[in-house]
Amino acid sequence: MNLPGQRLLHQYVLRRSLPRCRRYSSGTQQAQKRTTSRFVPLALGVGAVTGLSVYFFFPDASRSAPTLSTSPLSPSHFTPSTVISNETAGPDTKLLEVVVPPHLLPPRDTADASASAFAPIWSVFIKDDDIQVERPYTPLEGVDEEGRMLFWIKKYPKGEVGRWLHSKHGGEKLELRGPITTWPWRDGEWDEVIMISGGTGITPFYQLFHSVISRSPDAKTRFTLLHSSQTPAELPPPRIMDRLTRFAAQNPERFRLRLFVDSLDGPAPTSHMPAPHVGRIDNTAIERCLGLDQRRTWLRRLFGMAEAPRPNRKILFLVCGPDPMVNAISGPFGRNFSQGPVRGVLGEMGFTSKEVWKL
Repeated sequence: MNLPGQRLLHQYVLRRSLPRCRRYSSGTQQAQKRTTSRFVPLALGVGAVTGLSVYFFFPDASRSAPTLSTSPLSPSHFTPSTVISNETAGPDTKLLEVVVPPHLLPPRDTADASASAFAPIWSVFIKDDDIQVERPYTPLEGVDEEGRMLFWIKKYPKGEVGRWLHSKHGGEKLELRGPITTWPWRDGEWDEVIMISGGTGITPFYQLFHSVISRSPDAKTRFTLLHSSQTPAELPPPRIMDRLTRFAAQNPERFRLRLFVDSLDGPAPTSHMPAPHVGRIDNTAIERCLGLDQRRTWLRRLFGMAEAPRPNRKILFLVCGPDPMVNAISGPFGRNFSQGPVRGVLGEMGFTSKEVWKL
């Protein structure tokens, strides 16, 4: 179920109260993972948001939403879940696995996967029972038939829910509600998708990889993931990176992976991954993904003409990371949780809101 009210609630909570769960590769402050779907400039057939209840406009009320142990998982109430494991996965991060009773999962639409409540990209809210605060998190691999979900959780100095989740042990209970659509994927919409992420902002893209990219290696859409972290040790753990690296090596025409770090300080990552580039994701990195750097003539370079001929294909940029990164790559979000104009690197390259979506 993909209700406009659910999506607006998700964007409102993320913009208003979410402790920042993404991290810029060169930033040190706590970052906020944000998403919005108020109006969809990418078209996608989504109309204007209307008829929303006070419940969906004011997320504070959601903290008092009931907990139902016999009703299917839903955005309108909390559902009990059980912690399976909670393992350290890097500096200040853990891989948290929980399970919801399988009989409480909403039915899947087997005829049209995109119409399912679990069609990528989606998230759930997890509630800190101690202080009655909820925060949204994106399950890395969605949810399986047994009700299991896996999260990559970062702990921030002032992030209440993140610290609380880091303290959980196997067998303990959590309450969550959802699924809530973050951004709806549609097969065949785009020739090429460039995903740009920082820190734990990779989680929605890994969900898309797990649910779509890795399951249809022969599909026509080409994907590229540009991911940044401060140091190699802060790159995603092997459980994430190993699959991405292996699939990229086996399917270079379908999926490409590029890693960026601010510096090579600290220990090297334990997973086998491409050597990261030292530096930020900039227009040069993006142009190389699109093949634009090879299309510049010597005359353009001589006179400093930055723009190369635009590729003749449908391209979509998805950007997810901390505020400084999103601002630098695609410009800040607009008022009232809207996407705002495309600025930053992508704006300077001439891309518009029809081609850029900020999560």
